Amino acid sequence: MFDEIRRVNRATRAQYGLMLIFGALCIAAAFAPLEEAVRITTVGTLFGFTAGLWVAHLVQVLQRVADTKQPDVTGMAD
Repeated sequence: MFDEIRRVNRATRAQYGLMLIFGALCIAAAFAPLEEAVRITTVGTLFGFTAGLWVAHLVQVLQRVADTKQPDVTGMAD
C-alpha cells in the first residue's frame, strides 16, 4: 500500500494530505466544546474545504487521463 502511495504524483499526494487534515479537523470540530452555532459553522466550512479538494482532485485526475490517456499512478503498465 505504501509503495502505491509513493508512486502517485506529488499533486495527488498533497491533495490527499489536505483532505485528510481537513477531514480530521472537521471531526474534531464536531466534538469540540464550542457554542452550537460556532461548531456548525466550523464543521460546515471544514467539510466544504474537504469536499472541494475531493472534487478538484477528481476533475484533475479525469483531465490528466483525458489529455495523456495514462493512469494517475506513474510506472503502471496499460
